Amino acid sequence: MFQTLPMVLRRSARWLFLPALAVVVWGELKPSSPGPEGWDKVLHFTAYFGLAGIATVALGNRRLAMWAALALAVFGGILEIVQGFVGRDAEWSDEMANVVGVCFGLAAGLAVLRIAERATNSAG
Repeated sequence: MFQTLPMVLRRSARWLFLPALAVVVWGELKPSSPGPEGWDKVLHFTAYFGLAGIATVALGNRRLAMWAALALAVFGGILEIVQGFVGRDAEWSDEMANVVGVCFGLAAGLAVLRIAERATNSAG
């Protein structure tokens, strides 16, 4: 079982990435709802943390994952600009939360891959 763990994780992450991306796009472009002060920054961080973590595990390669992280950070910036055209406020602080989320998600995804690899190696 442990020998297929990295493969199962990567395959699952591949299936999860596009639906997760769709949810993030929808969340960023739908009309905003009021919440506690700073709550939207938590949502931005969490969304991009998840996307970067899923992408990192799906790719399974540090170099590709870093390029994907850069692409996600740029994509978040583009969505911030688009928000200005759909009746929402584009904010630099939202993009900063996106970038921080991407960085932490990349790190978490790499840690998951390392743990899965060690579990596979120790079981074999």
